[in-house]
Order: sequence, then structure tokens, then C-alpha cells
Amino acid sequence: MLMLLCSAALPSVAAPESASTRADADWILRTLAQPAPMRTDFVELRGSPMLKAPLRLQGEYRRPDNATLVREVREPYAESTTLRQGQASIARPGKPVRNFALSRAPELAQLQAGFGALLSGDRALLETQYQLAPQGTRQQWTLLLTPIDAKLKTQLHDITLHGQGEELRCIETRPAKGDLQRTLLGSAAKAAAPDATANVLADLCHGG
Repeated sequence: MLMLLCSAALPSVAAPESASTRADADWILRTLAQPAPMRTDFVELRGSPMLKAPLRLQGEYRRPDNATLVREVREPYAESTTLRQGQASIARPGKPVRNFALSRAPELAQLQAGFGALLSGDRALLETQYQLAPQGTRQQWTLLLTPIDAKLKTQLHDITLHGQGEELRCIETRPAKGDLQRTLLGSAAKAAAPDATANVLADLCHGG
């Protein structure tokens, strides 16, 4: 379950004089804030006990306006998920479009809410559901989000954002049960070769 964000990837243009400055939560959220429209490539690894190797998904996140989030999977299959005004729409080639309320899919509702909070730099909204713990410098930083909501804790252990300068490169989601899910964004996703191993993708995620 990709709880959040899967947020915008911005160009890395951190000023040299601030590179060694400690990265606090306010700076990170200001850095990630980006108005619509925006788009970013993603490469996502999903583990499962039923699979010999993690499933690799590739595609794009789009935010055409402030109220809409589109997740378009292009490989290994085609699927487009649109979240808007409390509704979800899932489209696959050759199949009828499925429409349903986000209340039936809490993970999608959290994805839209968290994504919007990040891109608006809304720390107060994020802190209604997560404890924020930044680490590192403005050159290389992480932001750990640990759920404080009791219901959310039953689904999610934590989320870690990995960034370099003003770019969010990767999101690692640890569900309460199951394997870690890693989503590379922006330049990290573009650098992920089709045959890249899980270790290589982890290095890209962590800024290697």
C-alpha cells in the first residue's frame, strides 16, 4: 500500500552555501511544495510472499490540478487511477472503468490526502496523522513519518522520504505487515535501468 505521497520530484538546485545546513521539517516541506500542474516518473518495487522477486512497476504520477491525482502504470501492464473529490476511477485497456468512493479504499484516500499535504507544504495537516522526524543536511536528507492515528498504525509502520537538495528521490513505505515498498521518483526513476537489481535500486533511493 503506497500510503502517501508519492509526491513531486523537483530539480535539485540547492544553494552551495546551504548544503551543509541541517534539514528541518519546515525546510523539507517548503522544498517539496509545488503547485499544480506537475508530473514525475516513478519506478516502484512491491514485494509479496507469492512472488519470487519483487514486482516492478513503472509509470508516472500527475497532478493536473490541486484536487486531482493521477497514477498511471505503464509497465508491466497499463492502468490509470484517478483520485478526485472523494472518488476513485480505475481504467484498464479493454475493460470497463471502475468508479467507487475513496471511503471504500482507505489507502487511496490517504495517498491523495498525503500527496496534497506534501505539495502544499501543509505541516499542520500532516501532523494530524504522522510524527515527523527529519535527519541529515540540505544536501542529503530523510524525513521519517510515523503514524500517530490508531487506525493508521494497524496498516502502516512508517514512511521514509529520501531527498537530495530540492529533489525528492524516493519513498520507502513499511506496512504493518508485509514487505517494504520502495518508490523511486524523478531522476532516480530515470536512472533505474530495466535490469537493475533490488540492491541497485536501493542505492538509487538512498542517494548512491
